Amino acid sequence: MRFRTPFALIFTACLTITAALPAVRAQSPTMAPDFVGISHWINSPPLSMKKLHGKVVLIDFWTYSCINCLRTLPHLKSWWAKYKDKGLVIVGVHSPEFDFEKKPANVEAAVKKYAIGWPVAMDNDMDTWNAWNNQYWPAEYLVDKRGKVVMQHFGEGHYMETENAIRKLLGLSPIAHEDVAAANLSQIGSPEMYLGSNRVRNMANPIPPLMFTHLYKAPARLALNQYALQGHWKLAGEYARLTEGSGQIRLHFKAGKLHMVASSKTPVTLKITVDGKPQPAVTVHGSKLYTLFNSNDYRDHVVTIEIPKAGLRAYTFTFG
Repeated sequence: MRFRTPFALIFTACLTITAALPAVRAQSPTMAPDFVGISHWINSPPLSMKKLHGKVVLIDFWTYSCINCLRTLPHLKSWWAKYKDKGLVIVGVHSPEFDFEKKPANVEAAVKKYAIGWPVAMDNDMDTWNAWNNQYWPAEYLVDKRGKVVMQHFGEGHYMETENAIRKLLGLSPIAHEDVAAANLSQIGSPEMYLGSNRVRNMANPIPPLMFTHLYKAPARLALNQYALQGHWKLAGEYARLTEGSGQIRLHFKAGKLHMVASSKTPVTLKITVDGKPQPAVTVHGSKLYTLFNSNDYRDHVVTIEIPKAGLRAYTFTFG
C-alpha cells in the first residue's frame, strides 16, 4: 500500500507497518463527496454522485504504475462482471503519483492494457483525492444507494469482506469464498525504494550535490534493501536518469518478484542478472511499471541491471 502525506509519499511492504494501518473500517455513514477537478473521463461521460443516486458505488483510488493497485484489479474485475447488472457502479479515480501519470494517453493505454471496463476519472490535481481526504493507493470507498459512505478499505486484502458488503447493499446473501485468490505478500522482505532525490532512503552510494550529473561507483557489496548506481546519473525529484554512456543499477532485495517503474523516450533493452544468473531481457519504452524478475523464490537476491545507453529514467522498485 502506498501512503501520501503532505510532505512525502511513503510505501512499505513490511508487515509490521502495514498491520498498523487501517484495513477495513466501517464508519458512521457520511455523504460521499462529489468528483471535483476531474480533467478527463475514460469509459464514461462525466459523472456525479447525484447522477449515481440509487446505485451502489465503489470508489477506487488508484494509479497505473502502482503494483498494489494493479494487484487489486482482478478482484475489481470480478465484482464488475458479477454485479454491474445488479446495481453496482465502480468508479476508478486515477490520482497520479508521478508526472507521466497525468497524461491522458498513458492512462488510456493502461485502461486498455488491463481491460478496465468501468468509468475512470483522471484526478490530475488531486482535487477529488483531497475532497475525500484520502491518503492511500489503493483505497476503496463503498457508497450506498442514498449516497452515504458505509465502508472504506485501504491497501490490498480483505476482498471477501468488501464483496460481502457490496452484496449486502445489493440485497444479496453473503458468500463464503471469494472467486479470485489474493496475492500472498507475507514473504516479502523489502520496502518500495524510490530513486528520485525527493525520497532517497535506500541508496548505498554517497549522495552528491543534487540536480547535477555525477559519476557514481557502486560498492562491491550491498546490505539487504540497498541499491547502488554505476555510471553517469542525474537525480531529479522523481527519478534517477542515466545521462551518458552505459550504466548499471544493483539491488539487494528479499522477494520473489521485482518490478521497476521506469521510462525511456526511445527503446532501451536492459540486461538483467539475478544472483549471477541471466534473466529475460526487458525493453523499456514508455512510462510504466516493468517486471524484471518473476519467481516463487523469496530468499535474498542480488540483481544487476545493465543499461546500454543514456536516457533511462528509473523511478521506483517495488516487490511481489
